[in-house]
Amino acid sequence: LEETYRRKAARRFLPSLHVKYAAEPLLLNVEMCDFIHDGSTVNRPNNAQEIYLKELGSESPMLVRLIMKSIHKQNKREVKHIGCKRFGIQYLLKGIYTHNGLLYFHTEIKNQSNVPFDVDYITWKIVDKKVAKRTAVQEQIILPLRAQNYATLVPGKKSERTVFTMAKFTIPDDKCLVVELNEKNGGRHQSFVIENEDLVRAGTINELQVR
Repeated sequence: LEETYRRKAARRFLPSLHVKYAAEPLLLNVEMCDFIHDGSTVNRPNNAQEIYLKELGSESPMLVRLIMKSIHKQNKREVKHIGCKRFGIQYLLKGIYTHNGLLYFHTEIKNQSNVPFDVDYITWKIVDKKVAKRTAVQEQIILPLRAQNYATLVPGKKSERTVFTMAKFTIPDDKCLVVELNEKNGGRHQSFVIENEDLVRAGTINELQVR
């Protein structure tokens, strides 16, 4: 199950593009703007077309990228009660934001030990609060659509922050969202819980200065 999740999560961050041959195409250039430049429209061909990915709904991939970068750059801690600290590692949720049908989660890994922390994988799953021994049938896996500065290694006495983008969802009253950070070849795993009341208090992106 863990290996399957890792493969699915990896595919989420690698976009796919279906190509169909046309002898006389209407558009000669397709601009993958969120992957190849920082938003400048200088020297773009007149017949370039921006791509809107189905998984992002009506949101522009470029705007999603700018929002994630803005959240990461501002580095505010809007949420102060959600996190976990064990074995010299601290995993925090710093903020939840929403815009145009998408949710943004700002997380931070703090390594207060001298031993580097290698990230194996991170799971986001909705589980039943009353089930002590959870099984795959009782878990709903939530896969991120995008990740800004996805941390794979946190050196000793350092910290790394990541902004995850997800499709909008809510959590039933009898369930909660569990976020698990797993260490590669180690046992310093971390986890924290997000309730639905935390989601509904998500800040709006309009309040941020997106640059």
